[in-house]
Amino acid sequence: MKNTLLLLTFIFSVSISAQESKLLFNGENLDGWTIYGTEKWYVEDGLLVCESGPDKQYGYLATDEHYKNFELTLEFKQEADGNSGVFIRSTVDGTIVNGWQVEVAPPGHSTGGIYESYGRNWLIKPEPEKDKALKMGEWNEMKIRVDGDNITSWLNGTEMITLTDKIIGAGEGSVILQIHDGGGIKVKWRNLQLTEL
Repeated sequence: MKNTLLLLTFIFSVSISAQESKLLFNGENLDGWTIYGTEKWYVEDGLLVCESGPDKQYGYLATDEHYKNFELTLEFKQEADGNSGVFIRSTVDGTIVNGWQVEVAPPGHSTGGIYESYGRNWLIKPEPEKDKALKMGEWNEMKIRVDGDNITSWLNGTEMITLTDKIIGAGEGSVILQIHDGGGIKVKWRNLQLTEL
């Protein structure tokens, strides 16, 4: 009887985990996402690609669903410039975003730090020596954990920042990928997996 209960508990735990974890990008199209702005978002060889368009403005790709407490893992590869980001609990109107960005940027520009657009600006930057975790031009794995007022980011296994902030804690919204303005940017994304907490 005890073994049966343990087995049922395990099966129940596994099924709950499977329900809470989901791929945000299906590798085929942009179903479940909405494009904001005129920059380019497309699927190529099973990868999600963002690229500056002729307007060279900010561009965003937002999940249609909102996510509050979660752990998000993803991989990105910066092919040109690479100034991008992953917004959490954020909303966008046109190309004006309200929320918090986990920075994705070229070397020396605080990848993994937290920036509040149209608000308090930089909230926290990683210590400079942590920048060596970034592999420009190669695939990088980023993990973002958001739970209540707390946010932590990791890059290729290195914890970049941890921050407690009540304003972020009160935030509501989507996961949003960014193309920075200025032109010349191209970033590829894959394996965007979110587990709700």
